[in-house]
Order: sequence, then C-alpha cells, then structure tokens
Amino acid sequence: MRLIIFDLDGTLVDSQATIVACTRSGFAAEGLEPPPAQAIRRIIGLSLVKAMEVLLGRSDPVLAARIAEGYRAAFQIRRNDPTLQEPLFPGSRAMLEDLSRRGLIMGVATGKSMRGVHSMLTTHDLGGFFTTLQAADGHPSKPHPSMLIEAMAETGVAPEQTAMIGDTSYDMEMAKAAGVRPIGVDWGNHDRSDLLQAGAVSILSNWQELTPALGLHMAAT
Repeated sequence: MRLIIFDLDGTLVDSQATIVACTRSGFAAEGLEPPPAQAIRRIIGLSLVKAMEVLLGRSDPVLAARIAEGYRAAFQIRRNDPTLQEPLFPGSRAMLEDLSRRGLIMGVATGKSMRGVHSMLTTHDLGGFFTTLQAADGHPSKPHPSMLIEAMAETGVAPEQTAMIGDTSYDMEMAKAAGVRPIGVDWGNHDRSDLLQAGAVSILSNWQELTPALGLHMAAT
C-alpha cells in the first residue's frame, strides 16, 4: 500500500450528534417531521442534497435542496457554539502520525463540502497529514468512485496500491468500484454486517488493527 484514503465523519471524527441535529433542523424548517436518528445515521456519507432526498423517500430535488439549506444554517449555528464537541476517535492522531512516519501518502474522501473539510481539519490540526482532499462539492455522491479516481490521479498511485478506510457501506462500495482495497471501521454509522455485505475485506475494531490490514507488520522507525 502506498496511498491510504480516509473518510472523515464516523471514521476519524465523531460528528454523529451534529449531523443528526442539523438534519432534523433542516426537516423541521420545512414543516416536515424530522427523521429518527437511526435513519439519519444510514445516510451519513452521502452528499448533502442526495442524503436529504433519500430521507424524504421520494425524488424531489428542489425540496431536498431546501432541506439541505436548513441543514447548513443549523450547522453554522452549531459551528459557532464554543461548547460544540466533535472529538477525534481514540487513537486517530497517533495512527496518522504512524502512517506519516512510514512514508505513506494519505488523503480524504468525504461527503462533506470542501469548506467543511478544511474547517474540520483546521479544528483538529490534521491538515498536514493529507496530500489529496476530495469532497462532495467536486464529485458525484458516494458510492460513485470519482473521488478515489481523482485522488489516485493526483498522487500517481495505482488502485492495487490504494486503500479506502470508512465507516459506511457507501465507502466500501466506492472502494470496490474504484478497484482499491475496502477497509471498514466498526465504531461509525453502519453496522459490521452492512460493511461486509458492501465488500469490506477487513473491519477494524481499533486503529491498532490498521497496519496488519494494510500488510504493514514492521514497526515504523
């Protein structure tokens, strides 16, 4: 492996509470019954308008776009709240530091906007780890492989030397479509069974399990 690409929400960062709250606010702003948290968890990872349309249960891109705007408004309010907590999952920084010491190239592929990506990376001081950033506003929604294809083109790494790490079936399906290794994590938004059904070749229960899953058995020097 030479290129390791990470999802953000539910993989590196625990942002589930924020996403659920903002989604419910977006629906309420349109006078609609907010979806239950479990349903919202299922769409985390999709691009925002696509996610809202899935939750609507019908094709209505205009209404989905309005709900997405309500989401963004609620998100900005929460983002400016000094009490907001979206912590890194345990071990995330140490894992990124270890991969960096090993000389691996790292990237991000996320359903967030690029603005959201930069905000999250700045908040957690993670920007220096990643060579390539792929976000929803520059690509079709996951599981389309566009983000991974662009990441590999930017870094010059072949699919067989690339892994995608994520917490949703969309991440695994995207990885398979791009011909890269799909590796799931079990602390995010989709169940292990969903990840396996979507094609995960490994599912991590902690970050210590990542290096063996990548075939990296020697300690970094």
